[in-house]
Amino acid sequence: MKLPFSVPLSVLLSVSIHASIATDGGTAPPIPIGSQRELFVDDFLIEGLKGGAELRLHHPVPQEIVLTLDEPWEGSGSSGYQSVFRDGDIYRMYYKGWHIGFDTEKKKIIPSPSAMCYAESEDGIVWRKPSLGLIEFEGSRNNNIVLADGPVAGMHIIAGLMAITKDANPAALPEARYKAFVLSTKPKGIAPFQSADGLNWSPMTDQPVITDGAFDNQNVVFWNPAERKYRAYWRYFAKGDNNTATANPIGVRAIRTAVSDDFLTWEEQENVTYVDSPEEALYNTPIKPYARAPHLLVGFPARYIERDSPSSEALPEPEHRNLRKSVNTRYGTALTEGLFMVSRDGVSFKRWNEAFLRPGPERPGTWNYGHQFISWQPVETKSALPGAANELSLYAPESYWTGNESVVRRYTLRIDGFVSLQASMKGGELLTKPLIFSGGELSLNFSSSAAGDVRVEIQNSEGDPFPGYSLDECPPIYGDSVARTVSWIGGKEVGSLAGKPVRLRFSLKDADLYSFQFQPDN
Repeated sequence: MKLPFSVPLSVLLSVSIHASIATDGGTAPPIPIGSQRELFVDDFLIEGLKGGAELRLHHPVPQEIVLTLDEPWEGSGSSGYQSVFRDGDIYRMYYKGWHIGFDTEKKKIIPSPSAMCYAESEDGIVWRKPSLGLIEFEGSRNNNIVLADGPVAGMHIIAGLMAITKDANPAALPEARYKAFVLSTKPKGIAPFQSADGLNWSPMTDQPVITDGAFDNQNVVFWNPAERKYRAYWRYFAKGDNNTATANPIGVRAIRTAVSDDFLTWEEQENVTYVDSPEEALYNTPIKPYARAPHLLVGFPARYIERDSPSSEALPEPEHRNLRKSVNTRYGTALTEGLFMVSRDGVSFKRWNEAFLRPGPERPGTWNYGHQFISWQPVETKSALPGAANELSLYAPESYWTGNESVVRRYTLRIDGFVSLQASMKGGELLTKPLIFSGGELSLNFSSSAAGDVRVEIQNSEGDPFPGYSLDECPPIYGDSVARTVSWIGGKEVGSLAGKPVRLRFSLKDADLYSFQFQPDN
């Protein structure tokens, strides 16, 4: 008999790249997951929860400042819009160089021209700014600039608004192994750029290839292996279309997406939608396939909110806040923080409405407009604990709009650790929808207390345990590991069930389960 689980969770996505909806009575067929890793970042695979089990959003832990941006071509607006990725033996970071000055008499800001700057690292923790000798600044090429504002191929580009990626398309040409989107103001739109080495850049066209949007932040693009297409995301002002309504005459800050076969012709433009989130102003579009589960597109938009009350005067650096407010009220009242969201089709996202990266403890350089714009995207780095598993590093700005410099701080998160299935010592359970897997063993990324544990039952599609795979036959699993193989009394092998419809029943006590994977056969 099927266990008496609570009312099933609603299906997040009406369309998935992994499953289609059957027409015979509305029953969905088993979801083929193969041997891909599945994270508990949405409820797409979940039939129901029982007891005290719940999905819990986790939060990055602040670490050290990795870059201080105090060069003449950098400044108080430099720490935003990082593109970060591992490239062979090095980590690359591209970030905006930009200084924001104030004219208090004329009540206006005095921004400097922007530049796209470059830093690199062997470990993702200790970073350096190499002298590249590529772009002249104030009579010298002794800097780390890879692209500067100005005319290029008949367009006027804003180099600070450049998103850079290493193209994962196996058909990418050597001269275009690295690709980028750059803002063009005249004509307005997104211009595609290419590079053979990630440092020397050239335009791929003499006109923007996407022109419908606001574009005034980091507009990203990447090869999506699940779709076998390029997918782009950019800033947009939604004005009541696509289920979005707003009283704001210019619309609400939103995100738009499209796909392309060749990086130049973009089709299927539509606004990103959210399953269960309120309308909110979102800056930034740092979305990309998650490296360990590339069928999942994870994103870290910045939530923008204007707040003004006596509490604002208690926040750090009120003199800077009031200076910005004297130029434009929203410059002094706006606050930003990082969110987390995920999609399986690139359009409909599960957005966690609670902050993923809060402004955090009050200290100089925080709780201001531009704070916590999360990097595009996390990278895997070594743990500071000897012998511990690797972790994820994310990067975010501080001291934005204040003083003469800004900084980039590193944050860490457990591998796959965005969200977990969690239960207290009272216990709880999760039952999946019917799945079809391939592989020979089941591996878990989990943590428990010394008294807590996880157990797993494999059921048939009707909810009856397969012989040898019941919960009672699964010895309690305890510890803290990103890759622990599940065993039952008869052993670890599950290959005999591969290709059959199965349900997974997870039972937890004082434990977190972050992901699971049926390991491919060797």
